[in-house]
Amino acid sequence: MVRKKGSLILCGAFLFVAWNALLLLYLWGRPPIGRLGEGVGAEPGGKEEWAVGRGKGGRVNLAAEVIRLAEEVEIQLETQKELLKQIESHRAVWARQKDIGKRETEDAKEVKQELVHHPLKPPLPPKDSVDDRDQTQEIKTQKPVHTVASDSKLDQHQAIDIKEYIAESNKLATSVASPEVVIPVLVIACDRVTVKRSLDRLIQYRPSPALYPIIVSQDCGHAETARVIGSYGDQVTHISQPELSDIRVRPEHRKFQGYYKIARHYHWALNQVFNTFSQSTVVIVEDDLEVSPDFFEYFRALYPILRDDPTLWCASAWNDNGRDALVDPSKAGLLYRTDFFPGLGWMLLKEMWDELEPKWPSAFWDDWMRHPEQRKDRSCIRPEISRTITFGRKGVSLGQFFDQYLRYIKLNTEFVPFTKQDLSYLLKEKYDEKFIKEIYSTPLVKIEDLQQGGSLRGPGPYRVQYSSRDSFKVFARNLGVMDDLKSGVPRTGYRGVVNFLYRGRRVFLAPPEGWKQYDVSWS
Repeated sequence: MVRKKGSLILCGAFLFVAWNALLLLYLWGRPPIGRLGEGVGAEPGGKEEWAVGRGKGGRVNLAAEVIRLAEEVEIQLETQKELLKQIESHRAVWARQKDIGKRETEDAKEVKQELVHHPLKPPLPPKDSVDDRDQTQEIKTQKPVHTVASDSKLDQHQAIDIKEYIAESNKLATSVASPEVVIPVLVIACDRVTVKRSLDRLIQYRPSPALYPIIVSQDCGHAETARVIGSYGDQVTHISQPELSDIRVRPEHRKFQGYYKIARHYHWALNQVFNTFSQSTVVIVEDDLEVSPDFFEYFRALYPILRDDPTLWCASAWNDNGRDALVDPSKAGLLYRTDFFPGLGWMLLKEMWDELEPKWPSAFWDDWMRHPEQRKDRSCIRPEISRTITFGRKGVSLGQFFDQYLRYIKLNTEFVPFTKQDLSYLLKEKYDEKFIKEIYSTPLVKIEDLQQGGSLRGPGPYRVQYSSRDSFKVFARNLGVMDDLKSGVPRTGYRGVVNFLYRGRRVFLAPPEGWKQYDVSWS
């Protein structure tokens, strides 16, 4: 662009000089005044034309001739003035462009240093099952500009087109001097045309298409769902899982075929994000999730925390015990560490995928993530009030937990400016010291005291202590929180403690002081 502007200016200057030279030659080559009208004048008109300057007896009217020449000169001067204005205008534009280009070059250098990896420009449903929520959602997809073939192999040309599209988005993000990392959203889709609800909210709340490209990965080959996704045009990138055949499983696992396909789809889709699109992180949602207004703000703020703390391995938008009566609506900005992998709208870093990918399971991937061999004593971040809700009762888990728990999860409606807050309190060293002190300095009460409430004063917090698997499950049921455990870890638990509201009072359902580790036999 700068070269083009420079060429225009040089061309304008040349025309200006040439015009003046021609004008000089024109005036210089005119016949002497005394010979005007003698037939030697230039065409058109010859003597008729030039004879108008004659006076009586053929004499030339010098005054009229001088006036005419002056008028011609004035006209030429006006023309030159306009040329000068245009040149000056182009010169100003050139100067501004040069200045912008310089700033963009400096910004690009800063971006290179700051970005770790920069390749381009709903209530999460447990698919009817809290455990299998992440798996059960049969990949609903968002709209793409490019569609990947769903036969057997990914079309190379389409893959290149998609990669170029996202790369272009990344260029745009860096060209505006944004030092922020690109955080793509991967929508796992299958055969739900209601994916539209999920995509509509993502696009509505997305602050920047360049910083948050939406990739919809579709399994199942469902044509109607593909049309819905395609209707979004270039607002999303649509890719299709190429392997649609059934998976060979043990006879007793034939009824779980859907879980095997979901695991296969996740594996393929995450490889596309990290290896084909070369992203450094991703937020995974499923086609039956609706997101909150601050969904993107939430993950933007947690990205550096997740990257800086090696004791964290994910950030989730979901609170398993996020029902309306169990959360504090005045604490929308409150965040926690949890040892339980929540899923249902979660952020994963490429480094973590590099660790998980070689041993990715053939089925039940979300429960697999909760095994000690994968978790390795690492935690996730979760909110007080969920940033996703699920609207998908239909799924491979046949509505498990949906009617009892998931449909009642509260979705946050208040925008919390997390990126303006200091979230360093979530780092393990700071968090654990305060957490242990707060939990075990809280008054210990019996569950009957909470249920009757007569002897309790104030909103709490209060602590209820469990000492075995059975006592935990009894207390959890009576207090209205989820009572299942995975590898000994309760939902939302951190160091064995489950934190929630009960009849307006803050309650900690906690193991005895001095807790050391989870007992996997409690599962």
